[in-house]
Amino acid sequence: MTDAQAKRAARARAAQLMALFETAGATAVETALLQPAETLLDLYGEDIRARAFVTSDPIRGEMMLRPDFTVPVVEMHMAGGASPAAYAYAGEVFRRQESDPERPVEFLQVGYELFGGEDPARDDAAVFALVAEAVAPARLRAATGDIGILIAAVAGLSTTPARKAALTRHIWRPRRFRALLDRFGGRTPVPRGREALLAQTDPLAEAPPLWGKRGEAEVAARIAALREDAAAAPIGAEEIALLDTILGLRETAPNVLVALRDISADLPAIGPAVDRLSARLEALAARGIEVDELAFEGSFGRTSMEYYDGFVFGFSFPDRPDLPPVASGGRYDALTRALGGGTGVPAVGGVIRPEVLLAGEGP
Repeated sequence: MTDAQAKRAARARAAQLMALFETAGATAVETALLQPAETLLDLYGEDIRARAFVTSDPIRGEMMLRPDFTVPVVEMHMAGGASPAAYAYAGEVFRRQESDPERPVEFLQVGYELFGGEDPARDDAAVFALVAEAVAPARLRAATGDIGILIAAVAGLSTTPARKAALTRHIWRPRRFRALLDRFGGRTPVPRGREALLAQTDPLAEAPPLWGKRGEAEVAARIAALREDAAAAPIGAEEIALLDTILGLRETAPNVLVALRDISADLPAIGPAVDRLSARLEALAARGIEVDELAFEGSFGRTSMEYYDGFVFGFSFPDRPDLPPVASGGRYDALTRALGGGTGVPAVGGVIRPEVLLAGEGP
């Protein structure tokens, strides 16, 4: 199949997917190819920020080629009054590929976003079931997770608010998260330069003149925060072990639910998130999903979009590790608050890549 034929086939599949989403009640929408970069780049994950195509406009400032549809669709929805709605879209997104020259920088994305439902568990199940229906002929492997459980687990740790905030900020960066957890747990020493700095009575007294964007007050506040952190007691080994157990969960969803119930006895902060998982599994079963065979991974979704803050899912070809996920999605309530001026709505969605779907299906 030539490149032109492959593109026509992908567009035909995208049209089929759009028809399915519109039949499910979604309104078809479009977003501009060029998006304002300053605000949106802060809402994407570290990986997407690094791979975005950014340019400068003399009037509009920094702009970027659309790397994803969800953020501009959320922005559109929140600007329009944030009443309950469902949207579908199809079009190109653009991401630089620095490490794999074989992966395209431009590809089709077809998606479905659901806003404002009164029952989040039911909406999670509705979006998952709709995406599962769309890709069913391909016999993909489905995997699920829940970023909300990880956020709740970090919030329940016996440590300072500043440490909790740092860990929460880096949930989507596993290596950085592990480094912080090891340091806050006393497993790794304080960096030598920082230790010497904090040993001084007044680090700014003999410091050279400041230069750059940070003023003396900001530097002093940072030093005070470092002193507070150095004085804080290490996070207990038992709590770190519980968090590691959650991160290492990799079983069927019902078995994970049982394990999380046991963990919540020692880490009560995750209780409400575990209840939401239970309600979601019931809603999925009501939609005809075989939850007894549904995979759940404690770390699933940690390297995808940083705006996901609850249920996450993905569909992949089990025998094609060379291909990226065919479909992915999740819940992003916090993103609607960020783009709604502090007022948010429940929101969940999913996207499908027609070209990957066709590549896995073969000729």
